[in-house]
Amino acid sequence: MPFSRLAATTTPTAHLGLGLAAVGRPGYINLGREDDLPAERTVEALRGRTHELLDAAYAQGVRYFDVARSYGRSEEFLADWLNSRPDIDDVVIGSKWGYTYTAGWSADAETHEVKDHSLAAYERQRAETDAVLGDRLDLYQIHSVTPDSPALTDKDLHARLAEAAAQGLTIGFSTSGPAQADAIRAALQVTTGGEPLFRTVQSTYNVLETSAAPALAEAHDAGLTVIVKEGMANGRLATQNAPEPLRAVAEETGLGCDAVALAWILCRPWAGVVLSGAATVTQLVSNLHAPAVDLDADQLTRLATLAEDPRAYWERRGRLPWH
Repeated sequence: MPFSRLAATTTPTAHLGLGLAAVGRPGYINLGREDDLPAERTVEALRGRTHELLDAAYAQGVRYFDVARSYGRSEEFLADWLNSRPDIDDVVIGSKWGYTYTAGWSADAETHEVKDHSLAAYERQRAETDAVLGDRLDLYQIHSVTPDSPALTDKDLHARLAEAAAQGLTIGFSTSGPAQADAIRAALQVTTGGEPLFRTVQSTYNVLETSAAPALAEAHDAGLTVIVKEGMANGRLATQNAPEPLRAVAEETGLGCDAVALAWILCRPWAGVVLSGAATVTQLVSNLHAPAVDLDADQLTRLATLAEDPRAYWERRGRLPWH
């Protein structure tokens, strides 16, 4: 398991990772993003921003970096950074397949990504990822598994994924939608040769969307590394948008709403890696204060009151515009 490398790390940020969804393409659904990125979102401008973030994250002890085929040119940007720093050999790299980026480097495209969990899509995207990241890839995840995903029942796909695992690649999956818990539990039942296929799960979990928690605890108990994404709820928990209880707790701690929101997740014993989706170095540095936040029982209780019905949460997320 590549995450065993992180287990030996003793820095405060050992359980934090950096996801490049917000900077690998010109358009994304995070709130406030129109002010976070350069006015001219050229490939080179976002490549430069990505490298700034990677430099800052690595310098602060972050060792897990997360990309996907559908995050525009995120794999390319990350590979460029790795190739320019050959001395860096202690990071863990995860990518995802299952969505194809279709926006053509436009924030105004009608369709930004298309989902396909077929064996053919895996074969095509695996070759694309290998061409960019090569042997630096540690973890390959099925992107946004839902309970009805054919990836949960396709035995031929499972066999190909098991072959990749036998060759040293860790196989995982991510989840999205109001039925994340059902998808996680179904994935835990997938086996090849009598052994569990998946070794990691990446799910949305934050103070507003907590429904996956019991299933994530079960996954952790089953030996999977749990990666938490969207801890900031696509910007809904940033200071300018944060609900009052989060603002109050942040004021009490003397740190930002973002650090408090991520610290709340770090309190979960099953949370292996919590991703920052920062688009600026300032945001990243603020996010990385999360391990310094010491939430007491009263603060944890007050933050727990923010949980929404998962259907309402995902309906609202689905209405967020691409910026």
